[in-house]
Amino acid sequence: MMKQIRSIFLIGLICGGCFNNRISDHPATRVDLGKEQLSTAKLARIDSLVTGYVRENKFPGGIFIVVRRGIIVYYKNIGYRSVEPIMPYQKNDIFRIASMTKAVTAVAAMQLYEQGKLRLDDPVSKYIPAFEKAEVFDGFNPADSTCRTVPANKKISIRHLLTHTSGLAYAKPRYGDLYPVYTKMGFTSSSGRSHPTLDTEQVVNKIATLPLAFHPGERYLYGFSIDVLGRVIEVVSGKTLDEYFRENIFEPLRMEDTHFYLPVEKYHRLVQPYDYNGGKLITYEDKDVSGISINYPKFQNASAFMGGGGLSSTAIDYTKFLQSLLNTIKGDESQIYPTGKINNRHRLLGRKTMELMMSDQFEKLNEEGKGRNNNIGTSHALGFALTTQTGTEAKSPGTIEWGGAFSTKFFIDPREELIFVGMSQAIPRYHQEVYGKITAVIYGAID
Repeated sequence: MMKQIRSIFLIGLICGGCFNNRISDHPATRVDLGKEQLSTAKLARIDSLVTGYVRENKFPGGIFIVVRRGIIVYYKNIGYRSVEPIMPYQKNDIFRIASMTKAVTAVAAMQLYEQGKLRLDDPVSKYIPAFEKAEVFDGFNPADSTCRTVPANKKISIRHLLTHTSGLAYAKPRYGDLYPVYTKMGFTSSSGRSHPTLDTEQVVNKIATLPLAFHPGERYLYGFSIDVLGRVIEVVSGKTLDEYFRENIFEPLRMEDTHFYLPVEKYHRLVQPYDYNGGKLITYEDKDVSGISINYPKFQNASAFMGGGGLSSTAIDYTKFLQSLLNTIKGDESQIYPTGKINNRHRLLGRKTMELMMSDQFEKLNEEGKGRNNNIGTSHALGFALTTQTGTEAKSPGTIEWGGAFSTKFFIDPREELIFVGMSQAIPRYHQEVYGKITAVIYGAID
């Protein structure tokens, strides 16, 4: 069966790939952007790069957008959202963006910060009393999965949440003895995406019962921090996170296809994820992934709005969000898109707030080897990964970025006034490799 699927996949690619990849928005081979130019002929290397991975059955393809100085210079759908029957990706497809939700939540929190409604070093327990007496993991008994804890030596702050230094982990095997403790308490690696019966408050109060991996502020560890921040936003604003996002981010930016839970009429646009089986791509049916149904965006009457991973969106919607941030950084007033040439003057944050948000929060932790990773020139800002110097990739210092568990990716390079959004839908395996190569192609196209 897998050989048949692979054959269909390749035949469809060869017969339909060129037609499906064609785009009429940018017929010129070079886009004149003033003093500098960008070669769309070189950007076209993305086509062959992604198509190669699709042909080898290593990556399904997706939607890819590059924006330079407010102009979309690359916007293509490559590959197939379904191989049986063959269905090419469409530009209005909706993707689970998972951890790319975190950037939206971080911006929302900074909106409340600049309104004077919270401070970065406020204790989280000021807004969520369940965190008043946080405990830190201090040992594990494998015989019964019990653990010892000690009281945290400081309170978790809003800043700790924004930088993943709270001590809250995800339930992942790589976190060692903490993993069986978290799973015994009912948490899985997908607990930050949704919940079919509990609301946000109930889920976050359960998170508050988890032992911390370390004392707050000691080091970086990826986990439930931004989900907790989403609940802080609810408490401070008096709205559900869904309502707050819609009123303060999505509607002002005309992000019409970004939701925690999709309207029924949009169900058919939600892309089914791929998984890997023996090195080959296969599509998921309706099955659970780490305890949460893969179809969580279709939950009806759900009220758990997880700020760390619950949103679904389109590539163009998320590009609107990123362009608004870049406009603020650069002081620009317009967003230009080929679809209707939308001019949107709405800014989500003030310029100085955005500068704060993009500042390096890990100078000391990096010196101590306790930052996000040991790669040269990489650090962490308030809600984003941050490039602090050249050395690992061509990205300029000041570039912010993040990705999602289902193979989505974005970055903003303010110096080059450059945005990239990639939307695919596969359990990660090759996506970091693919996006790393796409990044190299994009920067190679800047003359």
